[in-house]
Amino acid sequence: MNKNNFCVIMAGGVGSRFWPLSRASTPKQFLDVLGIGKTLLQQTFDRFAKICPKENIFIVSNIEYKDLIKKQLPEMDDFQIMLEPMRKNTAPCIAYANYRIKQVNENANIIVSPSDHLILKEDEFTGIVQDGLDFVENNNVLLTLGIKPSRPETGYGYIQVVNKDLNEGNPNLKKVKTFTEKPDLKLAKVFVKSGEFYWNSGIFIWSLKSIQKALDLHLSAISSLFNELATGLELQEEDEVILSAYSDAKNISIDYGVMEKADNVFVLCADFGWSDLGTWSSLYDQSVRDENQNALLGKHIMTYDTKDCLISVKNDKLIVLQGLEEYIVVDTDNALLVCKMGEEQKIKQIVNDVKIRKGKTYI
Repeated sequence: MNKNNFCVIMAGGVGSRFWPLSRASTPKQFLDVLGIGKTLLQQTFDRFAKICPKENIFIVSNIEYKDLIKKQLPEMDDFQIMLEPMRKNTAPCIAYANYRIKQVNENANIIVSPSDHLILKEDEFTGIVQDGLDFVENNNVLLTLGIKPSRPETGYGYIQVVNKDLNEGNPNLKKVKTFTEKPDLKLAKVFVKSGEFYWNSGIFIWSLKSIQKALDLHLSAISSLFNELATGLELQEEDEVILSAYSDAKNISIDYGVMEKADNVFVLCADFGWSDLGTWSSLYDQSVRDENQNALLGKHIMTYDTKDCLISVKNDKLIVLQGLEEYIVVDTDNALLVCKMGEEQKIKQIVNDVKIRKGKTYI
């Protein structure tokens, strides 16, 4: 295993689209949403432990989730757990991770990944990531993983590629032409039909030197905040310095701040059974379903004249449903959600309304 290979797992999101199962105190990355005995964070850690030495895996999360991380991944040292004092999107998160990794290995090759994605084909994924790490080790590039689209999905961003042979010995390696945020259905159909577009997985691979150059060039204000930090600080001292840096940092994603502007961006096009599990519908797509196409996530669920539904029950309560079609039903200790499958984009607004009208008790 290459000791220069590092992994950064981003685990600071609140997962509001998975409400009411996902709460501010326990977001979805800390939940076993698939019912397999491991949380999404634990699955992500295990996945990358096959690629990087465990001591080279770092988690960046919000300060309020420290205890959850320590409980779910007790093998991790405090130095590997990086706690953000506030949420400022992915660019400051990555700049912070670069600062920490630089203290360990200036020749690091890094894969950056969200903590809440589903990978069904683990072996294929491992091979693709290894190919990517080998490529960035010898090239000044920013690499992302693109997923061959299986449908005109409006919930994902898209990457347009330059369809020509790069002579790198890997036909799946493409130069990136453009990035497009979540399109409407009409445009998504055009993208899929063209064969030039791939889903943006949000997984990045680069060398520490390459991403640092890109940050210096395209997000110099953020880069300078972390470049100026003293190395070798005690963790308690670092907390104070990081608070100051985050207070001054711009809230911006690495996609918008760097990837869309850089001219050395490449994509590895792949199919490894990926889903970002961003919505209840995406969980439904990946769940085992009964003869009526219902995904029943719970011990005691009975259905009558019900089809194409996702029903999630956290506790031992008996749930009986009759006459529903294409609904999301999620029951927790103190909240029940019943929502049309095709209208789940409203859940984020519902969460905001609940917070305003009912306070933080249900959030």
